[in-house]
Amino acid sequence: MIEPFVLLLVFAAVAALGYIVFSTIRTNALEKASLERADEGNVSSFRKLVSPIRLAELRVDAGFVAALLAFAALSAGGCPIFKAFVLSVVGAVGASFLPLLHFRRKAAAREELFNSQILELTNGLAAGLRAGQAFPAALESVSRRIPWPMNEELQTVLREYRLGLDLSEALARLQDRIPSEDLALIVGAVRLTTKSGGSLADVMERMTELIRSRNDFQERLKNLTAQGKFEAAAMSAMPLVVFVILFFENRPLVMPLVTTETGWTAIAAVCFLITCGYLCIRRIVTIEV
Repeated sequence: MIEPFVLLLVFAAVAALGYIVFSTIRTNALEKASLERADEGNVSSFRKLVSPIRLAELRVDAGFVAALLAFAALSAGGCPIFKAFVLSVVGAVGASFLPLLHFRRKAAAREELFNSQILELTNGLAAGLRAGQAFPAALESVSRRIPWPMNEELQTVLREYRLGLDLSEALARLQDRIPSEDLALIVGAVRLTTKSGGSLADVMERMTELIRSRNDFQERLKNLTAQGKFEAAAMSAMPLVVFVILFFENRPLVMPLVTTETGWTAIAAVCFLITCGYLCIRRIVTIEV
């Protein structure tokens, strides 16, 4: 009865010490992150979702929690202390990247949604200019009707314009925040028309037709490559499906894979090869135009 209690105390002490160490690391990371950039007015789509301070905090916390849980599970399963510690550190490093991947995916989804609203932006600008509005007034009118995230970015552009920045320069800063070929066309057209003169309403109408044609082409291309992407996912999942079937149909045949070091080595090699094959197929079927 004494030994489990002693192990529990040792584990609690190690956990408390680890938390103190990780808290110190997190504090230093937050201080460094707060000094990374002084310009908060032109942040990227990623920075719109999470600040460097909050991201550093989440990464350190995720790593600490993963290491704590992994060490507890491995120790309870009879794993040697040193091996459990090494595996816990590896798990902590891997878990620290999960918040980063999560917010990168959210930022990519935000940029994709923004790009899908560019056609609505050009339509609204063309209609406002045809109605006799100046370009800043048309831009503000569109920003009130268009949904998130386009309205958020347009409000930033208008705020910079009111603070004295040239409107074309404010749009260029928007392009820096969210790189987009369609947005680059609009910014270039606005800059050229502003400097050389001409009907900006006609330019916006031509931009609308051009962007609509590009969207139709991208949609057809996406449909044509969808089968190849599905085949890549299906082929990558097939070894797992076969393993599950054999596990229930003939368990003694596959148990050496999960009970011996040679089996785990084979699993790691197979996972590596499957990942390489999946990435190669995705590279082949992904067409950039």
